[in-house]
Amino acid sequence: CLATLIIMLVGDTYTLINYVSFINYLCYGVTIIGLIVLRWRKPKIFRPIKVNLLIPITYLAFWAFLLIFSLYSEPVVCGVGLIIILTGVPVFFLGVYWRNKPKCVNRLIESMTCWGQKLCFVVYPQCGGAEEE
Repeated sequence: CLATLIIMLVGDTYTLINYVSFINYLCYGVTIIGLIVLRWRKPKIFRPIKVNLLIPITYLAFWAFLLIFSLYSEPVVCGVGLIIILTGVPVFFLGVYWRNKPKCVNRLIESMTCWGQKLCFVVYPQCGGAEEE
């Protein structure tokens, strides 16, 4: 969010749309790759909707073409899009991966979460120091 706010203050909306569209297409392709991998590794798992693998493979071929064309035609936009994605890596390591955080860091993360939920009018049952079971 902070990177988006900075880009909105510095750049124009058209540029931000280009960054986000590259990120979206990249995430769509990774999702389709995950679907194909899961179909091969866990073929017996329950799936409410099951499609022929030809459809995601065809989609993936078009996706690869569009992504390579985007990287060739606008490398700066794609690079900035990748940098925007990579800004989430420290957040992941601080919030999810780091298991034995000091209590002050946990309290800070919890207060930031509650503040964000109040700001966005999101109701979540654990906000406000709920007891662990």
